[in-house]
Amino acid sequence: MTQSPPAGFDIADMTWPPPPFQSPVPPVTGADGVRRFDGITYATTPGYRPRLLDVQVPAGEGPFPAVVWIHGGGWLEGDRRYPPPTVPAPLLHGAVLAAGLALVSIDYRHSLEAPFPAQLHDVKAAIRYVRRFAGDLGIDPDRIGVWGESAGGHLAALAGLVGPGSPDGPALEGAHGVGSGETGVLAVVDWYGVSDLVALSAHPMPAMPSGAEFPDPYEALLGAAASDPGFAALARAASPVTYAEGSNPPPFLLVHGTRDGLVPYSQSESLAGALTRAGGEVTLRPVDGADHIFLGSPDIVAIVDEGVAFLAGHLGTRA
Repeated sequence: MTQSPPAGFDIADMTWPPPPFQSPVPPVTGADGVRRFDGITYATTPGYRPRLLDVQVPAGEGPFPAVVWIHGGGWLEGDRRYPPPTVPAPLLHGAVLAAGLALVSIDYRHSLEAPFPAQLHDVKAAIRYVRRFAGDLGIDPDRIGVWGESAGGHLAALAGLVGPGSPDGPALEGAHGVGSGETGVLAVVDWYGVSDLVALSAHPMPAMPSGAEFPDPYEALLGAAASDPGFAALARAASPVTYAEGSNPPPFLLVHGTRDGLVPYSQSESLAGALTRAGGEVTLRPVDGADHIFLGSPDIVAIVDEGVAFLAGHLGTRA
């Protein structure tokens, strides 16, 4: 028996290949009233896994400001669903939602899938997708901030500093996903992110456990060995400090452990200095005695709360 097509279906609208970036399917609403859109494809490249994002929208009437969360992992690993092990996901997600902010958690291509600037292209593509479909998601497209940790902090800083008017801006914006649209953000929280790859590539990596195989994260990100003649130029092009001065940066909150053995505290000091010289609003918050991912800090809750309050204040909601 032949079935009738669904209402509103028009064969004339069908094309090949079908457009992958359409409005999201309706969310699942939990008992807490939070609406959840899981596993939205925001960009694809043939031969690679699709890039996905999740959206959680607070209970109540929107549209809500949104925070784009960018995970860490040395650009080599990591997952949008999991903050660092020192920061429980219920703590981070709950604090963001309780402040009246929507949370957009994104994946991006790892460096052995594609070298820089693929990772920044993906962050920009995610922001474009959220803006394009903000009405379906219950998000205010004019109030978006970014928050990242470690490698994600590096990408969050670049997302805040790189635009069409930046040096090599169009090349760094990319055209993945919906292809075009505004990618600027109103505020950046950067937890212990890399800011100067030229300086950091000379910093010795901590010893890995016996038998562990871990590529050099900087060489993998840049797609070049440190001994290559062009390595320094690639490192400068991937460094947030390169774009800070002469820009009009959004407000930044930089939070960094003073005893970070993987990404030295001086990395955030360098970015804070560059942002200050650019006339930007920047808060540099040392976490005394803490290592990478805030290991050794006795008060992770306070660190999370400060990030949420900073974003809520600059995106125009309660905290």
